[in-house]
This record gives sequence, C-alpha cells and structure tokens, in this order.
Amino acid sequence: MTPFIAELIGTMLLILLGDGVVANVVLNDTKGNNSGWMVITTAWGLAVFVGVTVAGPYSGAHLNPAVTIGLAIAGKFAWASVLPYIAAQLIGAGMGAFLVWVMYKDHFNKDNDPAAVLACFCTGPAIRNYTSNITSEIIGAFVLVFTVFYITGAEITPTKVPVGLGSVGAVPVAFLVWVIGLSLGGTTGYAINPARDLAPRIIHALVPIKGKGTSDWTYAWIPILGPIAGAAIAAFLYLQLH
Repeated sequence: MTPFIAELIGTMLLILLGDGVVANVVLNDTKGNNSGWMVITTAWGLAVFVGVTVAGPYSGAHLNPAVTIGLAIAGKFAWASVLPYIAAQLIGAGMGAFLVWVMYKDHFNKDNDPAAVLACFCTGPAIRNYTSNITSEIIGAFVLVFTVFYITGAEITPTKVPVGLGSVGAVPVAFLVWVIGLSLGGTTGYAINPARDLAPRIIHALVPIKGKGTSDWTYAWIPILGPIAGAAIAAFLYLQLH
C-alpha cells in the first residue's frame, strides 16, 4: 500500500465512523437517536484509532492537512509530499461522507432538522461568532499537533514507521482526540481537520436529501483556516522550545 492510498483509506474510515456516529445520534428513527455528546466524542476517538491503525505503517497516518502542514513546518515531513497527502485526505474524507449518506439514506429522507442533517457531514458553531469560532478551532488544533510532538518527538523511529499520528500510536492519539472533543468541542464541534470538514460539506451539497437546507458555505472557511493556524502555532512553538 502506498502512502497516498493509506492516507485515502485511513481518512475514509475516520470520516465513515466519525460522521456515522453523528448520523446515528441526530437523525430520526435511528437506534442511537438522541444518545448524546459522550457517544459522539467517544466514537470520534475510536474512529481515529481505526484510521491510524490502518494507515500508520504506510503513511504515518496524518489523516489531517493540519497535521501534515504542522509536521512540515517543524521540519519533520517533506514539503514535496504535503500536497499529495492533502489530496488523499480530501478524497478519502469525501468518500467516507458519501458512504455515511448511503448507510443512512432512509433516515436522511425522514423529516429531519436541516441543521441536524448538515451536522452529519460537517461542523457548525453552537454560537455563531466568527472570532470566537476560529479561536476555538485554533486552540483545538494546537492541542492536537503540539501533543503529538511531545508524545513522540515526531521523529522517524528505528523501525522506520513514517512520521505522523501513526508514530504516536493508535491508542494514545485516540485518547487525545477524545479529550479534545470532550473538553473543547462544545463551541464548534471541533473540526480540527480541514479535510474532515471541507470534503464532507461538498458531499452534503451534492447528494439528494429531503429538505436538507444549505451547506453553510459562509462558515466553511473557519474549519479550514483555524486548524491550519493552530497547527502552525504548535509547530513554531515546538521549534522555539527545542
């Protein structure tokens, strides 16, 4: 498996399981309807575990353009590989979101709140204040990337495991994403990953869903720029401290 395919499949699994739990919780007449935030954050953490387990040995399991860019800024990942990784992540995220639509198609076609339908694909603010919203995404992504540096030093190991979330190990990074969701996710839904938000938002715009409403493109820049900025700050701080 090539690094490109590994990033694509790993990100696809991440979004299939992550957006899938949101669909299970918020859509009408599902078995998990209204089961709450703890279910959502736990499943997102475990979704990261699955994606990292599959992709880690082959690509390092970045699964996130912010992680890829942060590692490159810190000099731990080749800039020449940044765009291919991001392309794979976007394609994989779109595929994962499409599979969520296929999986829950009958439930999407029930009478659902358009905001709940959109939440199955991408993030949105609890209180719409763009300054606060982008600050939340910056802080969440900063915690993600900065902690990754400190768990492993983000170095290639003697066993040649590629740099990325996979070098952290699937279990620690799952706990990391879980605690970010539990502690910092209540303001924006903690995208902390541009691919996780952008590609599924595009899928939401494309697939036919009864009464789905808009894809909220006026907000879409927040979960793109916020995580990248947070990752960059984490990388620059890491460099200053070392």
